[in-house]
Amino acid sequence: MHIFSRKVRSHIREEIGDSKFCIIVDEARDESKKKKQMALVLRFVDKDGNIKEQFFDIVHVKDTTTATLKKELSVVLSRHNLDVSNIRGQGYDGASNMKGEWNELQALFLNDNPYTYYVHCFAHRLQLALVAASREVIPVHQFFSNLDFIVNVVCSSSKLHDELQAIELYGITQLLEMGELETGKGKNQIGTLKRVADTRWSSHFYSICSMMKLYNAS
Repeated sequence: MHIFSRKVRSHIREEIGDSKFCIIVDEARDESKKKKQMALVLRFVDKDGNIKEQFFDIVHVKDTTTATLKKELSVVLSRHNLDVSNIRGQGYDGASNMKGEWNELQALFLNDNPYTYYVHCFAHRLQLALVAASREVIPVHQFFSNLDFIVNVVCSSSKLHDELQAIELYGITQLLEMGELETGKGKNQIGTLKRVADTRWSSHFYSICSMMKLYNAS
């Protein structure tokens, strides 16, 4: 996997060449949800004039101070001979718990290069606008408030969560025995309730789907 990732990064670096590029960074977590990481995406125009956004690297950070973020990003760029003077834009979502650090980070890059214009993620802005608008519609707000309450009640109790999954398992078994469900890889998986995230409107849809799937069994 290390060899594959190195070859992919080398190919991306060749595509960029001496062109200008933008950096897009977001906070990420590893499987254990304990280690802090930064996901780095490079946006650039290739030799054929096509705009590309390529996932480039994941950087582990010991903390999320501005100095650490700046240092780790600079190390990655330097390792692949990507000059900070060629950066023409930087983007962060600006709404995570690292919002302050992101704001200070973009200022540090601006000090090194006045052309590293900062752009708040437009997709993230749209997500926040949709969530805010939905709260102004009373029935919609009440619906998602009740949904959030149910998810919190079930997920806070391992006993309730296990009972709900046991009911779903029983229902799936019954349907399989009656031949009403297709079998195959990845099908008929036991799901879990999904929480709603304020910064992702799509999470509202997935939360509703997970509840309908689980509570249909009961």
